[in-house]
Amino acid sequence: MDDATAWALLADERRAFADVLERLGPDDWATPSLCAGWTVKDVVAHTMVGPTASIREVMWAMARSRFDFDTANRRLAAARAARTPAELVALVREHADSRFHPPGHDWHAPVTDLLVHRLDCLVPLGVVDPRPAAAWQEALPFLLSRRARHGFIPAGLPELTYVAPDIGWSAGSGERVEAPAEVLALAITRRPARNDELTGPGAAALAEWSRA
Repeated sequence: MDDATAWALLADERRAFADVLERLGPDDWATPSLCAGWTVKDVVAHTMVGPTASIREVMWAMARSRFDFDTANRRLAAARAARTPAELVALVREHADSRFHPPGHDWHAPVTDLLVHRLDCLVPLGVVDPRPAAAWQEALPFLLSRRARHGFIPAGLPELTYVAPDIGWSAGSGERVEAPAEVLALAITRRPARNDELTGPGAAALAEWSRA
């Protein structure tokens, strides 16, 4: 996928995310997400840190957090989570075209980040909203690449043949593990919420990884 197409895809995905969020009720926003300690609202706020935080704000948060990135990230997300749900939805729409990407990464990082965090929000709510195959066909190879070891998953992902029949994709070597693309992404990023949908000889190894 070329850069222009990828950024357009990301913008479309942000707008589609806003469409879903707009339909949520107050209890939905307060529901615990798949990210430990964060509600759905917290996760949505987190997705807006990159597109909206200025360099000055980031450096101030880092300084206040003794340059601990995770703590600074939580501060930045909390500042945005102080907004109302309607304000957060508007923020997602306003910054749909943002081309922010973390240092050392390209568009694969924000595309993958949004797809996974979308699931963090919607899986606990039982909301089913499949995303385009083209998006997952970029995100899954990224998660299996060395680049994902910077900010997405630690080293040690099981060496398996990963298969997502719903998008006609497979990669890797070793025992086969098969599931819908979003289920593979959840397990790879250590979110075991849908491990029961993993099948194949490699399913147990990936499930164990996801629970670590």
